[in-house]
Amino acid sequence: MSIVAVVKGNEPVEMVAEAMEMIKASDIFHAEDGVLVKPNYVNADHPSTGVTTDARVIDGVVGFLRLIGVKRILVGEGSGMVDTMHAFRVAGVDDVAQRWGVELLDLNKDTFVDVQVPNPLALKNVKIAKTALENTLISVPKLKLHGTAGVTLSLKNLMGTVTPKNSIHNPLSEKIVDLASVLKPKLAVIDAIIGGEGDELAGKPVAMNLIIAGADPVAVDAVGAAVMGVDPSVVKHLRLAETRGLGTCDLKRIKVLGEPVASVRKTFDRSGNTSRRGEGCG
Repeated sequence: MSIVAVVKGNEPVEMVAEAMEMIKASDIFHAEDGVLVKPNYVNADHPSTGVTTDARVIDGVVGFLRLIGVKRILVGEGSGMVDTMHAFRVAGVDDVAQRWGVELLDLNKDTFVDVQVPNPLALKNVKIAKTALENTLISVPKLKLHGTAGVTLSLKNLMGTVTPKNSIHNPLSEKIVDLASVLKPKLAVIDAIIGGEGDELAGKPVAMNLIIAGADPVAVDAVGAAVMGVDPSVVKHLRLAETRGLGTCDLKRIKVLGEPVASVRKTFDRSGNTSRRGEGCG
C-alpha cells in the first residue's frame, strides 16, 4: 500500500519537514546522492496566483535534504514560456538557493540526451536534460487543474525536463506516462499552499494550506486530484501510469497520513481562461 502524507498548516517549511518525517523520506536518499529538485515554473507568475511553485516549499525540501546529509543538491526547471531564471527570481527561489548554497539550473540550457522509451504508448524517444537523468529526482509541482490533462501534478511536471516541450503533446496522457517510465521521481512533494483552479495558467488561486507528499508519485497525484474534487480514476494519465506499474491511483490502496482527504477537499472550478495556453503549459 502506498503512503501519502497530507499536512495542513501555515508554515510551509515546517509542513514539508513534518510530511518528510511522516513518510520516512530519509530512507529514500543517501548522502552521496546528487538530487535534482524540479519545481513548476511554466511561466513567471508569482506563486500566489496558484500557477507556480512556492519558494518556501522548495526551501523546506532543500532544508530536509541538508538535514539528512545530502551534499549535492540542484534546483532545476525548463520553463516553456519565459526565461527560467527570471521565473526563479520572481518566486524568490534565487534567495533560497543562495541561503542553502545550492545550484540553480535552467534545464532548457542543459545538454540533452535522446532516450529511447521501452514499450512506449506513444513516445518512442524523447530528449531529456542530462542533469535530470543523472540525479535522483524530486518533483515539486503546484496543485492545479489542467485544461487537457485534467490535473497537472508531479508526473505532468516532468515535462519541464524535455525539449521541445510540444514533443509531449498529442496524445498528452500517453506521453506523460512514457516520460515518467524513464524519469520516475523518487519523491513527490505537491505545493498545495495555494492551488490553481480553472486551468494551469488561469491564475485563479484557491487557498488550501496543504503539503502533499510521498514516494509513489502516482499515489501523490491521485490524492492531489482528490483534494481538488477530481476523481483520480477519471484522470487518464494516472490510470495509464498505474497500468504501467508506476504506482497506484486507487484511493482504496493509498494510506493517507495526517489530514483525511475528505476534511481538506475543495471542489475546484474547472472553467477558466485558456487564452494564454502555449506549448510549454504546465
